[in-house]
Amino acid sequence: MEKIAENKELTLKDTQKLVDEWIKTYGVRYFSELTNMAVLTEEVGELARVIARTYGDQSFKKEDLSHSLADEMADVLWVLLCLANQTGVDLTDAFLANIHKKTQRDNVRHQQNEKLIKVPQS
Repeated sequence: MEKIAENKELTLKDTQKLVDEWIKTYGVRYFSELTNMAVLTEEVGELARVIARTYGDQSFKKEDLSHSLADEMADVLWVLLCLANQTGVDLTDAFLANIHKKTQRDNVRHQQNEKLIKVPQS
């Protein structure tokens, strides 16, 4: 596990394996899928809070200052990796299939979208 964790060029397969090894070593077992879905929702909310305060109109509360964008994104990824592992989803295969689907479906749609072509006015 240490050797994989030190690698700065992890694949999705590596990250899924690393999470699985960590859960088996330190976490006792995976939370149930339903619990992990609730945790994922909670983590996405925490990510949304940081984005709203960093890029939106809200200001940070004192207790929010310790939350970093990178850490919140990593928390979301962690729980997603847990869900993938416990449901048997190979995220590499799923991601590649998703890219193929998007390419087939959207290969010209966005390039023809006038809303995207126009430069937003501030």
